Amino acid sequence: MKSMTCIICPVGCQIDVDQDMNVIGNRCPRGKVYAITEMTNPTRTLTSTVRTAFKDLPRLPVKTSAPIPKGLIFEIMKDMDDILVQNHVKIGDVIVKDIHQTGIDLIATRSIPNQYL
Repeated sequence: MKSMTCIICPVGCQIDVDQDMNVIGNRCPRGKVYAITEMTNPTRTLTSTVRTAFKDLPRLPVKTSAPIPKGLIFEIMKDMDDILVQNHVKIGDVIVKDIHQTGIDLIATRSIPNQYL
């Protein structure tokens, strides 16, 4: 039996999952889905920064457009070391399409308006 705290909503239910994927302790259906996903294929949304060519904004905050497999986080972070944003972008613009061949994009979470040189 594995115990975990659900992070889907602010309630933070204490959930137990057995080897047959029976879930107890969840107060809503989302908790059951979360627990089974955590046991079978845990995923996380990755938030970080990448380098830019703009001296007034040397780092651009980014995130994955969807959760990625937890086991790929460090590999994707290594891929991100090589990214250099040289263009002006808006929030939500794709910085890297299909990062690490996951089918998930890396998107900007801040704009770089034309005022930055």
